[in-house]
Amino acid sequence: MKKIMVVMLGLVMALSVFAGGKASGTETGGAAKPSRDNIKVGFVYIGSIHDEGYTQAHDKGRLAIEALGIKTVYVENVPENADCEKTIRDLIDQGCNVIYTTSFGFMDWTIKVAADFPNVYFGHCSGYKRAENVSTYFGKAYQARYLAGIAAGYKTTVNKIGYVAAFSIPEVIRGINAFTLGVQSVNPNATVEVIWTNTWYDPAVEKQGAIELLNKGCDVIAQHQDTTAPQIAAQERGAAAIGYNVATPTAAPRAYLTAPLFHWEVFYVDDVKKVLDGTWKARAYWEGFSNGTVTLDTLTANNDPRTAPAVADAEAKIKAGTLEPFTGPLTDQSGVVKVPAGTKMTDDEIWNMSWFVKGVIGVISN
Repeated sequence: MKKIMVVMLGLVMALSVFAGGKASGTETGGAAKPSRDNIKVGFVYIGSIHDEGYTQAHDKGRLAIEALGIKTVYVENVPENADCEKTIRDLIDQGCNVIYTTSFGFMDWTIKVAADFPNVYFGHCSGYKRAENVSTYFGKAYQARYLAGIAAGYKTTVNKIGYVAAFSIPEVIRGINAFTLGVQSVNPNATVEVIWTNTWYDPAVEKQGAIELLNKGCDVIAQHQDTTAPQIAAQERGAAAIGYNVATPTAAPRAYLTAPLFHWEVFYVDDVKKVLDGTWKARAYWEGFSNGTVTLDTLTANNDPRTAPAVADAEAKIKAGTLEPFTGPLTDQSGVVKVPAGTKMTDDEIWNMSWFVKGVIGVISN
């Protein structure tokens, strides 16, 4: 899910994630079906498998594939430029016939190489461009973000929550909005202030962003970043923290409340099995609580006592379909009604979200 130039935001808004096929898949893959003997799966990572965050979460999915007796290979710390294309081609040269590119900024490079290798299966994480042999996949992290917001809303004593965020793209925006709506569901007086770091993975920059928010008086720090640096900053200042991607209760044990978690193995194992049994189709995969692609980590003892029952109730309702976080009335920061009362935003509208809900302090770059 990764780095994108701000100028591409308009493209994200213009192109639906579900264009060309619903999440169940409607495009028949053109790649030749590998056998268990010759399948080899390659992964292109934006960061380190030891980042205690995004890339580590994806690597857990890779290990789940490896546990099936399937060969895998990965490349870490690949930048979102022409190096990505070279990395993909190198993996193909090494015999990979299934390749997953795990960062938003890898999208165009993936599509370019896929056109040259129609017999290779590709999956691109968090993007919107697909082809006959390219799927997209992501998790509905916003569902867990909403629950994490409940934890933050109960924890804050000053009603000022900080959010260290990477890039002002819809993926990050909808997460901030869902988190804020969760906060407001239990504490309507609290605000969520956003600082953009313009990086997915840079511990020093991430930590500095958290420090700036703490200096402004925030006593809970949330994040859309790839490392635990914001959590560590919160602990050093006696504040609370919400993690992301993987469970990291030991990184900042006095601060950590919980974290939205990705379980990429749910997708990877399913996708590879489809390749092997010949049922693979290009699809726009976007799942959450419904099949375990996304969960909320266990609540630690650092949480307010009111948090556990409120989170359990909201989670049960989301799973039952009786609670959709993005249901109107929803207003933007200026008070303009964006979603009328009783109206639920569609998946497409949620995916392409480009505005902040009321209660968010921050500016979206154009």
